[in-house]
Amino acid sequence: MSGTQLIKLRPISEIANELGLLPEEVEHYGPYKAKITLDVLARLDTPRARYILVTGINPTPFGEGKTTVSVGLGQAFGRLGLRSIVTVRQSSMGPVFGTKGAGAGGGAAQLHPFPDLALHFTGDLHAVTTAHNLLAALIDNALYHDTLPLDPRTITWPRVIDLNDRALRQLIVGLGETTRTVRATRFDITPASEVMAILALARDYRDLRQRLGQIVVGRTWQGQVVTAEDLGGAGAMAALLVDALKPNLVQTSEGTAAFVHTGPFGNIATGASSVVADLVAVRLADVVVTEAGFGTDLGAEKFFHLKCRASGLAPHAAVLVASVRALKVQGGKSVRDIETGGEDLAALEAGLPNLFKHLENLRTFGVPAVVAINQFPTDTPREIERLAQAAREAGACDVAVVEVFTCGGEGGLELARAVLRAAQEPPAFRPVYELDWPLERKVEAVARTLYGAGAVRFSPAAKRQLDDLVRLGYDRLPICMAKTAQSLSADPNLLGRPEDFTVEVRELRLFAGAGYIVVLLGDIQTMPGLGRHPRAAHIDIDEHGRILGVS
Repeated sequence: MSGTQLIKLRPISEIANELGLLPEEVEHYGPYKAKITLDVLARLDTPRARYILVTGINPTPFGEGKTTVSVGLGQAFGRLGLRSIVTVRQSSMGPVFGTKGAGAGGGAAQLHPFPDLALHFTGDLHAVTTAHNLLAALIDNALYHDTLPLDPRTITWPRVIDLNDRALRQLIVGLGETTRTVRATRFDITPASEVMAILALARDYRDLRQRLGQIVVGRTWQGQVVTAEDLGGAGAMAALLVDALKPNLVQTSEGTAAFVHTGPFGNIATGASSVVADLVAVRLADVVVTEAGFGTDLGAEKFFHLKCRASGLAPHAAVLVASVRALKVQGGKSVRDIETGGEDLAALEAGLPNLFKHLENLRTFGVPAVVAINQFPTDTPREIERLAQAAREAGACDVAVVEVFTCGGEGGLELARAVLRAAQEPPAFRPVYELDWPLERKVEAVARTLYGAGAVRFSPAAKRQLDDLVRLGYDRLPICMAKTAQSLSADPNLLGRPEDFTVEVRELRLFAGAGYIVVLLGDIQTMPGLGRHPRAAHIDIDEHGRILGVS
């Protein structure tokens, strides 16, 4: 039975009213979820909230409860009498039916209504998928009717679907007997779509429309870029996204507010909720807790370099979520052994350098960090004590043990007070690279400074793509690094704190509408596959239509 069926939810109208939203600014999607119109941005033009980033160390394959900590922290601020809003990404159905499950928190620190959040929700991911695939259809239609001098060999625009399906990574289209052009293409998962990135970074409808028009899909036979505007598709794409740009308002297990909006993955995309959601939240709340996917090397790095630059916001403090079990994995121990092996201070000690590097990364960005130790049942008091001691010695502003999964906001009060102490000063964020640097220097700055790499090597294909970007004038855009989340490096087998390794740049992809260059490292995929035992096999309904098995 779902958490929604076990917890007495508050009408979403009550939560909207407590935030100070006007009735005409709230569009209801049933009793427990709503969209917020962008009119509130014009009515309340001054941000007032403390803005808190939640990030983490490198996780185990099952995640370390970063969303649970984010939700619990928002609930704790509510218990302290503060108006809080948590802003997180929407779950993709790929992981829901795959391995990881929905990113909606858990236990007594979960987002609701669930499992709505894990499945269709308010239809935003469907809108992104349709808008993206509309442009793909217009490309093939232009080839068929020969309405643009588009060189089919240069087309880079794929199709997308919000499922894990490795069979779609490479395919041939145009095999029908009436088509003129047969060509190779691919499917990406919807969270990797440039349309999703645009939706996440757009500040308003004007910005959304302009960004969509700037999408580059290929080249003419003369080598000039062809855009969505050239194909006549940007307006229709924007029309499909009108409702999707409005943030989604839901609630936590304790009835505090949360915005769940846009779903770019942290390992292959920007990894954070939307700019619009945060711009609304900082005008309504006393404190806003926003989550970035995976660790400081991935979600936080792109949060700083991409989202903060788009929004104009900067965090007052960061929460670094760490766990004993994740550090043991970074020390070389398997997840199975951790679950059954009891106390192992040696394995914890071996993994601590990973924590130290993530704290170092946050200092590099100029953001004060509080370490949140997410406690699991397998942890022992001595392990918790050693982790807390090590975090303080490594320069954390403060350390707090959190038990929000079992205790809700009550289990996050120590963390909430520590964060408020750390967030007293105005933001002092500084980037690792500047926009006017050459693209190679930007990649090297991130790889060397944040990953610990000794060298960066571009593949022959990436070198050709780099030359093309320079020729077209796109090389001064910011970068979006795509790599594994399991390691600070691009190799998931290099655990702990690897040093002096070589980062292999496999491919560069131009996201001109989103306003950045995607840098694919190692063997990272933009279309995940299903594991041997997908979660989909355990999801069902009962005789009353209640959804079972979604977690």
